[in-house]
Amino acid sequence: MTEQADQFLVGVSLPDALRAQEFLTAATGLAMKGSLKLRDAVIVAKDSDGNTNVRETIDPQPGRTALSSGVWTGLLGFMFGGPVGWLVGGAVGAGIGAASAKVIDLGVPDEWVQWFRESVQPSTTTVVLLLENLDVGALATELERFPFARLVHTTLPEYSMRRLEEALGQSDSSVASPVDAIEPAAD
Repeated sequence: MTEQADQFLVGVSLPDALRAQEFLTAATGLAMKGSLKLRDAVIVAKDSDGNTNVRETIDPQPGRTALSSGVWTGLLGFMFGGPVGWLVGGAVGAGIGAASAKVIDLGVPDEWVQWFRESVQPSTTTVVLLLENLDVGALATELERFPFARLVHTTLPEYSMRRLEEALGQSDSSVASPVDAIEPAAD
């Protein structure tokens, strides 16, 4: 039986989508160098009117999953039942695909995505990283290139959180730490 590595969330707020993409690219570079293992990334952008847009990198989307499942089960149904089998197989497969995409959560838990969606400040973009095997020093060094960014949440231990805050020049303790963070409600 294999032991699962500890996973940590790190949420960094940036002033715009371009800088958020640059930070995500930098995190991907750290992953390629072996300084961290990037399990998932979510980009949460909020415009000045408060409208939020969320992009997840690995969670299956219900629409795409339903279409893919519907096509494959439709083809299988066609092979065994002709046109009627195609219709029935496609409909059943699409339903199962959509339902499974809503149930399966491979990356950042949906509760945390919702928490960030509500917490993101207007006219900013937050990059949420789900990390394993993190070299905090390497991430802190990379964050120094983003002095306009703010660490808004992390599940890292407090000493690691402080190191990231220092790298960003955040002297106050406005980051939700594991001790004082409001956990999203479990269903």
